[in-house]
Amino acid sequence: QTAFLIPGLRIAVRDERRLPGTPGEFETHEEVFQHDGGISEFVDYLAHDQAVTDIWRFTGTDTFTETVPVLDAEGHSQLTEVERECEVDVALRWGTGYETKLRTFVNIIATPKGGTHQTGFEQGLLKTFRKHIADNARKFKAGTDKIEKDDVLAGLTAVLTVRLAEPQFEGQTKEILGTPAVRQIVSKVVAKQLAAKLNSTARGEKTQAAAVSEKVVAEMKSRISARVHKETQRRKNALETSSMPTKLVDCRSTDVEKSELFIVEGDSALGTARLARSSTYQALLPIRGKILNVQKASLTDMLANAECAAIIQVIGAGSGRTFDLEQKRYNKIIMMTDADVDGAHIRTLLLTLFYRYMRPLVEAGHVYAAVPPLHRVEIVNRGKANEMVYTYSEKELHELLDRLEAEGKSYKEPIQRYKGLGEMDADQLAETTMDPRHRMLRRVRVEDAEAAERAFTLLMGSEVAPRKDFIIRGATKLDHTAIDA
Repeated sequence: QTAFLIPGLRIAVRDERRLPGTPGEFETHEEVFQHDGGISEFVDYLAHDQAVTDIWRFTGTDTFTETVPVLDAEGHSQLTEVERECEVDVALRWGTGYETKLRTFVNIIATPKGGTHQTGFEQGLLKTFRKHIADNARKFKAGTDKIEKDDVLAGLTAVLTVRLAEPQFEGQTKEILGTPAVRQIVSKVVAKQLAAKLNSTARGEKTQAAAVSEKVVAEMKSRISARVHKETQRRKNALETSSMPTKLVDCRSTDVEKSELFIVEGDSALGTARLARSSTYQALLPIRGKILNVQKASLTDMLANAECAAIIQVIGAGSGRTFDLEQKRYNKIIMMTDADVDGAHIRTLLLTLFYRYMRPLVEAGHVYAAVPPLHRVEIVNRGKANEMVYTYSEKELHELLDRLEAEGKSYKEPIQRYKGLGEMDADQLAETTMDPRHRMLRRVRVEDAEAAERAFTLLMGSEVAPRKDFIIRGATKLDHTAIDA
């Protein structure tokens, strides 16, 4: 190993042990280790599968500054900024296999558990391949899916060495490099020189770049295919172990990442939404009005409530401490309620259920509120088809009307104000609220869990007095025009 790391170094190991039972006779055996090709020969030694690329060599040097304690003339320790130099040397090649063989070293000291140099190396590879394949997505038929680290590392054999003064190690065994600045230096060296290889116009390198890129894309597709198969089986098992509510209008797709669940108000909204949805990836679950306020109810009451139980069952990830985000059946949970006070109340009750019993769903950003329009303005276009414009607040409506007046345009009166989603036809609902190309969604996030917990307890809890004080104190600050804006 050392002979690989120091090109030109000759290490001779001679065995002069006496043969047993033969006094005075010796058999000398000598083994010589010398590898002038350095870590390139090391990679060749480690790799056993058929090569997809030649052995590529990346080298570079950069400097960084770190603060270290230095003794002054009086023997006192002073923090001083010191400029360090870091040399990077990488040899790597891809093969047809799937195993990753990566050896990392710092000043010829092996770091079997990696560290900042390995992190930078992997980040440089991933960043460069992601950009290269995204820029050539049509050529590689990569679609919009993202390359992950394991896709790049499959079939890779590499040796990474860095040289720097006074490296920082984690722990006593020096198996993990901890110097923070090394990560960025290694990442830059690898990213720049790998990009040059992948974009090379030289015939041999161009062919190899295409081959390794196709291998990475193939690994990505295999990973996604395996995940979809697993999710399909998981969904199948969930359906087999407990029957879904009969009112669920499920989607056809088994791809969780693309699936959406719309929670809608009642059967009337369900009828229109059924016509407006994309049955491939949009599922519908109707609920009857305002669900149980789970902030006031016990766990037993919540599970006994038909609407709450249906929501938990359809999402498929459990509830409370046993909630498993990986088991969810849909990527987006969308609350589609009317743009009025009752709709806001239903959204609040739903969010209380999600926050209290399915909190990871909220924290991971999988819960959304659909934002349906409040008004539809039909602008008259002489000689052409009239234009339909939707507004989402009184302020937005007045601004639109003022602009139309300034431009000398007319509109049909009376302006339609939607009191509920049931007043829209399927085309209007699809265009304004369900079609991903046009709709407006509000992602629900919990940035401060403690503050959110206090807010839910205050607004939805069983204590009436604190809530009454909050309403009285806040009444004068309420902007009525901003409700559902």
